[in-house]
Amino acid sequence: MPEIKRVVISGCGPSGLLLGILLARHGIQVTVLDADTKLNENPRAAHYAPSAVFDFTRAGIIEDVWKVGLTPRGVCWRLIDGTFLAGMGREPEQSEYAMVVLPLDRLGKILVRHFESYPGTKILWSHKVVGVEQDEKEARAIVETPEGVKKFGGDYLVGADGASSGVRTALFGKEYPGETLPQQIVATNVYYDFDKKFDWWDSNFIVHPTNWFMAAKITNDGLWRVTYGDDAALERNEIVKRQPTRYEEILPGHPKPDEYKLIGISPYKLQQRCAPSFRVGRIVLVADAAHLCNPFGGLGLTGGFADVGSLYDCLLGIHLSELDDSILDKYSEIRIKIWRDMIDPMSRANFHRLWDDKCIPEREAFFKMCEKAADDPVWGKSVVEAVHAVRHDFTQYWKSKGKVVDVGLAANGSS
Repeated sequence: MPEIKRVVISGCGPSGLLLGILLARHGIQVTVLDADTKLNENPRAAHYAPSAVFDFTRAGIIEDVWKVGLTPRGVCWRLIDGTFLAGMGREPEQSEYAMVVLPLDRLGKILVRHFESYPGTKILWSHKVVGVEQDEKEARAIVETPEGVKKFGGDYLVGADGASSGVRTALFGKEYPGETLPQQIVATNVYYDFDKKFDWWDSNFIVHPTNWFMAAKITNDGLWRVTYGDDAALERNEIVKRQPTRYEEILPGHPKPDEYKLIGISPYKLQQRCAPSFRVGRIVLVADAAHLCNPFGGLGLTGGFADVGSLYDCLLGIHLSELDDSILDKYSEIRIKIWRDMIDPMSRANFHRLWDDKCIPEREAFFKMCEKAADDPVWGKSVVEAVHAVRHDFTQYWKSKGKVVDVGLAANGSS
């Protein structure tokens, strides 16, 4: 097969940009389309697991992420009164691919800067994908732009445009197989001294039938992410109005609004969904466009970046004549299996552990595992690194069977 010359990516989020950087490093021209006018600044994910850091390293961005990111000090579970239940990793991880924390909007700026530093790359804002078409030679996005409807074609078209993906909708219709969970969550960014005033860890999950929440430090200057549940029937304006009351109900110290500084608030419906296929011809899906899960445990973004790493292995293999494009069927098959066997059940368990009394036996078993990890650091490290199972190394299918050709990996002495 001929080398890949052009790829069109729908979605200027973290997954689309990371894939764009990885491909651009090999001279592939990449155009990113996005319906919005700028990067999304709403409170979203901030924790990047070792599996994601692996691909940050391959993309050559990890040094910049480390410069401004936070190395977290452990995760624990507490009762609503602050009583400690269990925890893991009180000391910062020192491994090569240790977790790093940085709000997604700040990571986005780093990704954009790196992406635009490569020749043949461009980001087109206010470009909404409303349809797709393809033939034997290329895939095309049909796009609404400020100048009217246009078409953008490439050797491949990647849908990385989130839960409301225009690419996925064009392929499969509005139905997104799966379910909407009955709870609604509210993600907030706030300056409040959980650690200094209450000696809380960097990441805390509060176990309670109704007032469950998560509080995690996400920047070096003391910004925290607080994500809590609220009535699924409430609209955004009602959620915003209720926020001070909810904070006073659930947070340690029961603070009034003048005792903290709220930076952002964004409600989300919880989804557990997976597209029927991640590949249709020259059109491929990744991340939220391909699958969704609730955010507790960070498996949504972790799984999305793992999709990117897998698809990059596949596209680079095609580009270098190491693979033919039938590998994209295997990409779809394996990534769907990982979602069904790992991401979906684990994310559900992480969520139910916080509030569901039916899960008390599972919760107690999980806390015993945390105790063992704390008592046996070597075994505990293996538990943390088990998240690498969300990845799948597609270079193992290359004709040369894994010779190092990726400049990012070669620079780090990996294979």
